[in-house]
Amino acid sequence: MYRVLLYYQYVPIDDPETFAAEHKQFCQELELKGRILVAKEGINGTVSGTVEQTEKYMQAMHADPRFQDMVFKIDEAEEHAFAKLKVRPRPELVTLRLEDDVNPLELTGEYAEPKEFLAAMKEENTVILDARNTYEHDLGHFKGAIRPDVETFRELPQWIRNHREELEGKKILTYCTGGIRCEKFSGFLKKEGFEDVMQLHGGIVSYGKDPEVRGENWDGQCFVFDDRLSVPVNQVNPTIVGKDYFTGEPCERYVSCANPECNKKILASEESEHRYLRSCSDECRTHPRNRYIAEHKLSEEEVEKRLDILKQTM
Repeated sequence: MYRVLLYYQYVPIDDPETFAAEHKQFCQELELKGRILVAKEGINGTVSGTVEQTEKYMQAMHADPRFQDMVFKIDEAEEHAFAKLKVRPRPELVTLRLEDDVNPLELTGEYAEPKEFLAAMKEENTVILDARNTYEHDLGHFKGAIRPDVETFRELPQWIRNHREELEGKKILTYCTGGIRCEKFSGFLKKEGFEDVMQLHGGIVSYGKDPEVRGENWDGQCFVFDDRLSVPVNQVNPTIVGKDYFTGEPCERYVSCANPECNKKILASEESEHRYLRSCSDECRTHPRNRYIAEHKLSEEEVEKRLDILKQTM
């Protein structure tokens, strides 16, 4: 039996480069796999390992005074959720690139536990604001949530400034996968002058595990940044909101476009993946480094044949 740990902690780390190198060695000794980011403002990670390995990791982290209160969100898994281990120093834990950065230890939105968040979603004069990217939202989201048209987190502040009138005077509820993006984003909203800002404490992952709300009011699945790609949330009345990029049929299966220069996340059934060469456009299907063509060892003749069939049916 394996586990996947999702965690973060905003706390000063004096030398992120040295910390990252030493932490990577420690994780390798435990045989963990995953992705961990270290910055002067703290740590953000997702790792997978056996129950024994992850238990040792959590115990060691909690023994460090800097991380003694760190919350680990735990998922059971049948195998590793990552192929390798990456531990890297970064300028920021989540990339907003603000001219005047926000320190969540000094300014952040009001925490809302899952039960409070569910109640607040049903109040009048409330807007639910997704702090994630469009491809994450398209797989699953809270009912009625606003979908900012952003492909990266750092685009979100400008989107807010462009849509300020829609949000002014409202109670803003914001949410993300595990909570770390909202720590800084809700602080940004406060700094921008929005007074009534609440963030979902622990993010979608904690909301889905809460024994009282059991994921109520969530549609679809939650996108996660590991080999699983998605996890269920709603245990009350689950629905599918994702749509196949090519057919529009209900779909919760994400793939990355086979053009390495594109790499766009697209929802696609296995049938669509093969029919469209796992490519989001004609340009990507004919790209000289198309990974689908290489993986399946397709000859030029076979590719031409498939492209001709597509042209006849599109």
